[in-house]
Amino acid sequence: MGLVGLGALAAALLGGGISALAQTPPASGVSARVDAIRKAGVLRVGVVNNPPWLAQNTSGAGEPWSGPSWTLGKEFARLLGVQIQPVVVSHETKVPALVANQMDIMIGPLNETAARAKVIDFVIFSNTGVCLFGRADNPRFTGVQTLEDFNRPELTIAYFSGAGEEPLVRQHFAKAKLRGVANSGSVAPIEEVLAGRSDMAPINRMLWPSISKKLKGLAVFPKENDCQDSKIFQIDTGMGVAKEQPAYLEWLRAVARRMQPALTDEERRATQNLK
Repeated sequence: MGLVGLGALAAALLGGGISALAQTPPASGVSARVDAIRKAGVLRVGVVNNPPWLAQNTSGAGEPWSGPSWTLGKEFARLLGVQIQPVVVSHETKVPALVANQMDIMIGPLNETAARAKVIDFVIFSNTGVCLFGRADNPRFTGVQTLEDFNRPELTIAYFSGAGEEPLVRQHFAKAKLRGVANSGSVAPIEEVLAGRSDMAPINRMLWPSISKKLKGLAVFPKENDCQDSKIFQIDTGMGVAKEQPAYLEWLRAVARRMQPALTDEERRATQNLK
């Protein structure tokens, strides 16, 4: 074998070694969290319905959850040699429950905000932008030409309290009337807009095409390419863990990096199949 062949073989072996190390959880005594997970025999994962990343299966058949978040959570559990145990939370309680040790990881998804980064660490595997939607027969919404035009006192903007968009809405639309509402299980405050209590609301750009097909009479901003190129509030998205767990966090991030291509493909498929 020539030098080139030996070099390729060495690179392959080295790459395989790095990949194997990335999959190996911290050894006993290195991470108190990992030790506790192994002792309990379960990985407690916080879940909340938020497709395309994490979707609840209510049919009674098959796995209870699906999506790239679930796939990555199962991989963590597999590598740890434990069972995955969902812990159902709401958008309002997902971060407090994580900090209160009611779960080992919030598989999400969680948008990475400055406020959240102060209390939890993130395992990032996606990102997204936001669409703004309102009723097509509402000239206060359809007459807006730029993002800055939404920041007016005569406009009412609804958002889910505790969701990742809340601080961004408050920051960028401080002059508007802001209406924080509890999540009713929907992907956005659609009822608020349809009932006319609010002029507009944010929705993840990935979810807008499905909503626009189901509910006629809604308009979106930006409207180009059905809002799929939106850079409004573009933000990293992923999972959350409590702070002060460096070995656990680095291992989770290493596994996520290895899984990234598969997670991206699954996210794309899930987005196309949203109903």
